[in-house]
Amino acid sequence: MSVLPIPFKRRCFTRPRASYASGFRLSTAFNQTPGRLIGGLLLSSAIGLLAYRRRSLSRSGIAGAVATGTTTFGLGGLSWGLSLIFFFVSSSALSHFRASAKAATAADKFSKGSQRDLGQVIANGGIATLLALGYGLSRSTRQQSLLEAGYIGALATATADTWGTEVGVLSAQAPRLITTGRPTATGTSGGITLPGTIASAAGAFALGLVFWLLKRGSSLTLPAIALLSGLFGSLFDSLLGATVQAIYYCPTCAKETERRVHNCGTPTRALRGIGWLNNDIVNFLSTLSGAVLALLLRWGLRS
Repeated sequence: MSVLPIPFKRRCFTRPRASYASGFRLSTAFNQTPGRLIGGLLLSSAIGLLAYRRRSLSRSGIAGAVATGTTTFGLGGLSWGLSLIFFFVSSSALSHFRASAKAATAADKFSKGSQRDLGQVIANGGIATLLALGYGLSRSTRQQSLLEAGYIGALATATADTWGTEVGVLSAQAPRLITTGRPTATGTSGGITLPGTIASAAGAFALGLVFWLLKRGSSLTLPAIALLSGLFGSLFDSLLGATVQAIYYCPTCAKETERRVHNCGTPTRALRGIGWLNNDIVNFLSTLSGAVLALLLRWGLRS
């Protein structure tokens, strides 16, 4: 009869087929990543140059935007990259909305203008970029789910903070310090308004909704996670601004400011806060807090 039994023949052929299919999937995934990186590089470069021409980015800001966009598109994917674009475009549009009115009321308060530089790009998008990098390198579905939530939390915080600031400075009512509830001057770090808080919530939820609409099969909880983590992160930003952020005083104008040299040209003196804890670091820490809360929320829902 037959020397080699039939079951042995079947095992001999099925293993290579399975191995070949697995290798093909890994090869396809690997070949897709360089294509996405190139696409992300081209798209982020085009958007960066356009934003520079519209005075939304400085030259150093272009470099930060290209690095952030390329990493996010290449390792996160289309939904990650387009949600990043949504944050940038919506925030830039709000920054230019009624810019003259904002300049008249609070321009001398803020450390920087609406033209974002490298520090601002890192402060708002650095945590999100690191999470996109981790997502692309991870092979665990559970880890990717957590990193995805963290990314949304970080970007929702940046969106909420920007929307809240740009709308809040236009409020007819004086802001109140988040720590004491006392009225303060428009643009003061740590001051919040009702319109600004509503705008923060709207921005955070909109970011989560955009991501959910873009990524097929994503969890229905993402918009809610974005709302909670983004609003929390923006309020944490205000808390840091009212307590530990470096704030200076202009003796000529008798005004508080985040600037070391006031708009009038007068060198300012330290008033309160930690010297090295400027607005960029506060933004970085607030996006980190939003990312951590979103990650914990997703972990709690999946456990």
